Amino acid sequence: MAVLSSISSLVSYYRLFFTFMAFFFSGLIFLSSRSKRPNLPPGPRGWPLVGNLFQFVRSGKPFFEYIEDLRAKYGPIFTVKMGTRTLIVVSDGKLAHEALIERGALFANRPPETPTRAIFSCNKSTVNAAVYGPMWRSLRRNMVQNMLNTSKIKVFRNVREAAMDKLIDRLKTEAESNNGVVHVLKNARFAFFCILLTMCFGSEMSEEATEKMDQIMKSVLISLEPKIDDYLPILYPFFSKKRKRVLEVRREQVNYMVPLIEKRREVLQNPGSDKKAISFSYLDTLFDLEIEGRKQSLTNEELVTLCSEFLNGGTDTTATAVEWGIAQLIANPDVQSKLYEEIKSTVGNRKVDEKDIENMVYLQAVLKELLRKHPPTYFVLTHATLEPTKLAGYDIPTNANVEFFSHAIGEDPKLWTNPEKFDPDRFISGKEDADITGVTGVKMIPFGVGRRICPGLGLATVHLQLMFARMVQEFEWTAYPKDSKLDFTWNLEFTVVMKNHLRAMIRPRV
Repeated sequence: MAVLSSISSLVSYYRLFFTFMAFFFSGLIFLSSRSKRPNLPPGPRGWPLVGNLFQFVRSGKPFFEYIEDLRAKYGPIFTVKMGTRTLIVVSDGKLAHEALIERGALFANRPPETPTRAIFSCNKSTVNAAVYGPMWRSLRRNMVQNMLNTSKIKVFRNVREAAMDKLIDRLKTEAESNNGVVHVLKNARFAFFCILLTMCFGSEMSEEATEKMDQIMKSVLISLEPKIDDYLPILYPFFSKKRKRVLEVRREQVNYMVPLIEKRREVLQNPGSDKKAISFSYLDTLFDLEIEGRKQSLTNEELVTLCSEFLNGGTDTTATAVEWGIAQLIANPDVQSKLYEEIKSTVGNRKVDEKDIENMVYLQAVLKELLRKHPPTYFVLTHATLEPTKLAGYDIPTNANVEFFSHAIGEDPKLWTNPEKFDPDRFISGKEDADITGVTGVKMIPFGVGRRICPGLGLATVHLQLMFARMVQEFEWTAYPKDSKLDFTWNLEFTVVMKNHLRAMIRPRV
C-alpha cells in the first residue's frame, strides 16, 4: 500500500511530459533491454521509461478503477509498470495464501522506499517499513509483546472508556447545535487519536496539544503523497522545492515531538512528578529497546518515527471503518435494529463495558462484514520477495512491488455469496465464515495476513467494537437529509473514505 496509497493524485498535466520523455528515451531503453527478460505475469504493454504511468493518467480513472479494468482483462495476477517500479498485483485468495502463509518468509520483505518515505521512516526504522530481518524482528516483537498483547491492551481500558464518554458528549453537543446533524468521521477520528496519544506518550494531552499533533501528522501524510520523481528518479533534481518542504515538515515533526519524548523520560526518572501521567506507555518500551545486531539505543529521530507510526497506523484506518459502518447501519435499518436489540438484551440500561462485547455475537458479525466489504485500504502494505521466485508459474523479481488487492478478494463471488450485499447474517448462519488472520485460508485481508499482518489487529478490533456498541446504544442513526439515499462512492485520502464524508442525523435513545 505504501506506493499505491495516493497514486491517483497524480495530475493530468503530466501527460504531455510523459509523451515527450517516452519518445526521447525510447531508443536508449530499447538498446539496453535486449537481455533476457523475466517471465512476468501478463499486463498492458507500456511505454519505454514511463511504463503504464502515461496510460493510467490518460484513462482519467482513479487508480483502483484502472486496476479493476486490468484485472477483468488479465486475471488474478498481472503486472503494471509505473515508471521504474514494477507492480505485480494479486487479487486471488488462494494465491495470497500461498504467498503470504505457505511461503510467508519469502514474501515478507519490503521494496525500497521512495526518497520522501525514507525521510519519514528514518531509513526503514519502523515496524511496517523495515526490511525483513533483525531490525524488523526487534521492533515488531517489542510492539506485540510489550504493547499490543491482550494484557497490555487491558491496561488502557480506562483511557478508552474516557475517550468514548467524550465522544458521546461531543456528538450530543454537535447535534444540539446543528439540528441533530453530526459529522461521523471527524468525531470518530478525534476519539481514536486521543486514545493513541495517551497510549503512546503516557499522559492525556490538552485539546490544543492534541489538535497541534494531529495537524503535524496530517502534514506528514500529505508529504508522503507520491511525486513524479518517485517513479522516474531521473527527474529528482527538478523537485528541489518539494524536497525542501518535505524536510521542513520533518523538522517540525521532530521539533514538536522530541520535547514530549524528553518529558516522558523525566517522568520515568522522577515518579510522581506528573500527576496526570499513567504508569505505562509505548514510548517506555522503546527507550531501552535492544535492536538485534546493533549496540546503540534508538535515537530521538527514530523514536519520533516509531511514535508517529503508532499514531498514524491506528487512527485513520479505524475511523474510516466507523464512517463506512455507520453508513451501512443507516442504509440497513434492520441491521441497526438487530444490533441495538443485542446490546439492550446484553447490558440492559447500563453503559456498555468492554467485557460485554465478548458476548455480542451479532456485533462481531457486523464488524467482520464491515471489514470484508470496506477494508480501510484496498491494498495491504506492499510486499517484496527476499529472492527471485515464482507465483502462479510467473517470475517474481526481488525488486518488484507485490500488491495484494484486498478489495477484490473480499468481494470475490467465488468466495462469497452475494458479495455486493452487506449481510452480517452470513457469519451467523454458519454457511460462510472467514479466518481474518488468513491462516486457514484467505477470503478477506483487511489487516493483511502472514508475518507482516498488522500488529494492531487486536487493538483495532477492541476499538471498533467498543465504539460501535456505544454509538448504537446511545443513538438511533438516520440519513441526512432525511430519507435521502446514501452515496457509497469512495475517495482515496490516506485510507479509502466516503467521497462525500458522512453527515448523519442522530436521536438519543433515552
